[in-house]
Amino acid sequence: ISVAEVEFGIMTFYPTAEEFKNFTRYIAYIESQGAHKAGLAKIVPPKEWKPRSSYDDIDDLMIPAPIQQVVTGQSGLFQQYNIQRKSMTLREFRKIANSDKFCSPHYDDFEELERKYWKNVTFNPPIYGADVNGSLYDPVS
Repeated sequence: ISVAEVEFGIMTFYPTAEEFKNFTRYIAYIESQGAHKAGLAKIVPPKEWKPRSSYDDIDDLMIPAPIQQVVTGQSGLFQQYNIQRKSMTLREFRKIANSDKFCSPHYDDFEELERKYWKNVTFNPPIYGADVNGSLYDPVS
């Protein structure tokens, strides 16, 4: 069984290569441990895991409930709520994500990028393709 840590209310899991082979079963496991109660969890892949060699064959993967994060506030005090958007394919999501409106600007200074994000977050609500049934990664051999 993998080890889990809790940091700031977010559970972090460290699956073994064997556990990571069946990602759907592993998700069921971490949910049985209460990972879903915080709304998100962090899974650190095993050392044997290698990134997918190509993403060319996943454009038709369906994102059933993309979330748009609407933020209001100023001077460091913000409130956010999520709006569920209509389902879309990864191809449609990629087109939106790479558009001028949503594409992240390139910065070598991540602190400057973060300042720009918080300065503009109330003007351009980001969209997240969460809760996809499946994996964007190749299984561990």
